[in-house]
Formats: sequence, C-alpha cells, structure tokens
Amino acid sequence: MPDSPLRAAVIGTGAISKEHLSFLQHSSRVDLVGVCDLSQAAARYAADRFQAQKAYTDYQQMLAETQPDVVHILTPPQTHKAIATHCLQAKTHVLCEKPIAPTYGEFQELVAVARAAERYLIEDYNYLFNEPILALQRAIAQGELGDIEEVEVRMALDIRQGGRFADENLPNPVHQLPAGVIHDVLTHLCYLLVPYLPRIDRIAAAWSNHGGGDLFKFDDLDALIIGDQVHGRLRFSCYTQPDCFEVKIRGSQGYGETDLFQPYVRIVKPRSGGKQLTPLINHWVTGTTFLKASVVNFRNKVLQKTPYEGLHRFLDLTYQALEQGQPPPVSLELMDRTNALIQQLLEERYRL
Repeated sequence: MPDSPLRAAVIGTGAISKEHLSFLQHSSRVDLVGVCDLSQAAARYAADRFQAQKAYTDYQQMLAETQPDVVHILTPPQTHKAIATHCLQAKTHVLCEKPIAPTYGEFQELVAVARAAERYLIEDYNYLFNEPILALQRAIAQGELGDIEEVEVRMALDIRQGGRFADENLPNPVHQLPAGVIHDVLTHLCYLLVPYLPRIDRIAAAWSNHGGGDLFKFDDLDALIIGDQVHGRLRFSCYTQPDCFEVKIRGSQGYGETDLFQPYVRIVKPRSGGKQLTPLINHWVTGTTFLKASVVNFRNKVLQKTPYEGLHRFLDLTYQALEQGQPPPVSLELMDRTNALIQQLLEERYRL
C-alpha cells in the first residue's frame, strides 16, 4: 500500500455516478477530492452525499486545484474525447464510462494521447467482473466445457416504452450516437464476446428500426461474428420480453449460461454417472441452481441491489493495480478489439 490513498475526482453526476461514488466514498484506496457537474446543485448534492472534498462546475478548475491521480468521466459519450484528453494531458489516469468514444478513430486518438502522457486510459467493462461471468470463466479455464465453439450474448430491453430513452420532448444524448440507443449498450455485448474470438474473419449484421419514427435510429440488432472456428452472435431486441441480459458459451463438451439481470450460473457438462446418467444429473443440478438463484434474486430485489455488482469489483481491482504500478484489469488490447468490432458492426448499417 502507498503512504496515502490515490486522489480521485468524478466528472458527471448522472445515474451511473451513484455506483462510482459509493465505491469511492467507502474505499480505503481512495481519497475523493472533487465532484464536477455543469449543474451546481447536482455537484453540491453529490459532494455532500458521498463526502467529496469539494464540488465544481468547471472540470479544468477541478483538475488544477485538486490534482487528482484518477478521474472518472461519467458524462455523455460525445463529450468523452475532449474531457479525457484534458485529463490525460493533466497527468491523470482516466477511467471512462462506455462507449469511450463514438468512433474507433476517436478511440485511437485517445490512446495516442494516453501513451504520450504515460497514463492509463480505462473503459468501464463492469459486467466482465460480475460473479456469474467470473464463474463461467473459471469453468472454461478448468476445461469443463472443452474447446469454445459458440458464444451468444443477448439483451432484451424495452427501450421504447417509457424510461429515459423514450421521451421525444427531451431526447437522451445517446440518441445522437452513430447507432443511437443500441450503441450505448453495444459495448457491453462486444466486450463479453471478444475474449472468446481468436480473431474476426467474417461479420454479418442486420440493423432494424421496426418501430419506425425519428427518435430511434435502430431498435433491433442481429449480428453474426466468426473468427477461426468460433461463432459469435450478438442480439438486441426491445420487443421480446422479459428483459434479459443472457450470455451462453458452448464448447466441445458442454455449455454454460447466465442472465446478468436475473443472475444464475448453469453448467451443463459430462458427469461422473456416464453418458446415460449425465442428462439426469445435469437436470438435477440445474434445478438446484435455479432454486438457489431464485432465493438470492428475491433477496437482492428486496435490498434493491442492482446488476452493477461487478462495477465495485472492477474499480477495486483497478485501484489496486494503480497502487502497485501494475496494468489495470481491462487492457488496451481488449479495449482496442472491442471498439474495432463496434466500428465493424456500425459499418454494416450501410449494407442492408
């Protein structure tokens, strides 16, 4: 441990800031030196609630006065590049919410700035650190599924019916992204898929706007990505219900799956009872798994726990790495491959 905690500052006090700020408030690795928002009232409220040293409405003033080691950028995606550039040039590490930039080219420009400043640029890939994903990774590492052959990441989210994306009188800034609202969640889908693709050989993507209108550019995506012998599928729909965030990984011996919105981990694999009894044993194990998950998920709803449980784990590992002078848990290579895949999928919009 260093002699003193790392100095952290936050820019942007929107909905996701509560998750970041609650970690920063309670972590022994962090000294929360400032919170900034264009709204003075929002900045003061966040600073008071999460015990930051000072509230600001000008982030460059905050950088100059507090000299943070790490800045969390939680503003709309279109603002990320300019803010991150200033922070990196001020010699702070940058932890940025996704998508880190609207285009792959802008992401590459930010990487160049980070390298010149000798500071880390880190995109928030929080779902990689949710316990169900970590459990699937352990099963794969132990060879329980065999060689990975197929990966499907599917999200169903009713973005058209109410909520922050459906107000035509006050459109959300993410509507202005190249693929609109889907672009805002596409990073999650891609970074969960990319680690299992040795490379990308072929892509086919169908972007649709089934509901029509001008507010939503797209409300449906169905994409196939093939690399070597691994087939990946990314699926987003706002019409299928209930809402879900499913990850299924199929191997040469078995498969594992979860739903990050209603967490469970199901592993179907060869069992000690042999080929004849393996299906029955898997059914019994699955039933027990779902029963336990139901109890835990009910308790989480009562306690108002969210699917962001991986965010605090990700932030803790990141600050631990920065303390020790080690690379953060989300590598530039993973970020590069993720943002390159997003760009390739976006380019498919014009081939329909």
